[in-house]
Amino acid sequence: MADHHAAQNAPAVGTRGTSDRVRHVLLFELIALAIVIPTGSTLFGLHESSMGMIGIGSAITATIWNYLYNVVFDRVMARLYATTHKTVGVRIVHTLLFEAGLQVVLLPAIAWYLHESVLKAFSLSMSIAVFYLVYAFVFNMAYDRIFPVPADHPATGKANG
Repeated sequence: MADHHAAQNAPAVGTRGTSDRVRHVLLFELIALAIVIPTGSTLFGLHESSMGMIGIGSAITATIWNYLYNVVFDRVMARLYATTHKTVGVRIVHTLLFEAGLQVVLLPAIAWYLHESVLKAFSLSMSIAVFYLVYAFVFNMAYDRIFPVPADHPATGKANG
């Protein structure tokens, strides 16, 4: 009975559980902020508090988007391909779609906060996006290696670990 209950509450085969996703999001955003705030302040001549607000606001938005996006992306992959293993090509598409969706929200918010036109905020937003494109690709490749997706146990179908 306990095994049946655990199996019902376990993440789907080959997918990440909630605690793993929370660890992923927190590590991703904290490391990124440690890079973005001082670098963005220097490159764009913004006070660190302004860059910090942009960075933290972006991180909060991205954290929510990251969790939702990755849950949906993995479910779609599992349904279409019976795996959530991401090749380099899939990881590139994954990263591009993530950033495109995020920019739809962030660009107008950054323009509003800085009291600039969307066009002027575009260079800051796109610079941050380019950083995150590279960063997300590298971070996620490293994360997948350090914290691999649980494999299926061949005899039971239960995830290992």
